[in-house]
Amino acid sequence: MDNRGKRQASSIFGGMGFYIALLVCVVAAGVVGYFALLNNEPELDNEPAQNVGQTDPGPAQSVTAPEETPARPVISDVPVAVERPPVQTAVEPEPKPVSGDEPALPTAGEEPSIAEEPMAVVSPLAGETVAVFSVEQLTYDATLGDWRTHDGIDIQAAAGAVVAATAAGTVLSVEEDGRLGTTVVVDHHNGYVTTYASLQTETAVLAGDTVSAGAVIGTVGNTSLSEAGLGAHLHFSVTKDGNAIDPVEFLG
Repeated sequence: MDNRGKRQASSIFGGMGFYIALLVCVVAAGVVGYFALLNNEPELDNEPAQNVGQTDPGPAQSVTAPEETPARPVISDVPVAVERPPVQTAVEPEPKPVSGDEPALPTAGEEPSIAEEPMAVVSPLAGETVAVFSVEQLTYDATLGDWRTHDGIDIQAAAGAVVAATAAGTVLSVEEDGRLGTTVVVDHHNGYVTTYASLQTETAVLAGDTVSAGAVIGTVGNTSLSEAGLGAHLHFSVTKDGNAIDPVEFLG
């Protein structure tokens, strides 16, 4: 019995001894690791801190930008046919032949002229011309006894002879002129104005009347003070656009 109990006791203690030894080894390993960790901490603190994920850029390098290449047009290798419009030569129209019945057309830069209608002209009085038109040379005036210009013609006739309008127009005025006596002025509406002076006081027209060629406007008198030496006569003068012209050419 003693031997049996000894074997059982040794068996029990033999199994427990294995676990005790294993536990001692684990504890020893933990102690050794703890001290090893304490010895390594100062070395970690002395190392310079590095940013996680940052790499060493190395020495600085110069970077040269590539030269810009000028843009070049895109040129197609296939030629393109371009149609040009035909060149036309300007042809000037041929001038139409001008016949006797057609008026001539004005040339470039020339203003068209307006043809004046022919005016019927008659003589104002039948008689003898005793003083002619003279505005560039002086003529002798027997009444005043001096030399002066004369802007009309003087037609001598019997007192009371009928004086007619030389052309159609409108009577501008009927007045007593201090030098020419009783005077009638007629506007013919085409630049021409005729004057009849040295008439008798009683006239056949008034200012504003319309007259035709040959219409009676008055009678021959001797009311002109500057021409009284001529006796009974008609002083007749004509202006064109305000300028005195020879009445003989107007009556022509």
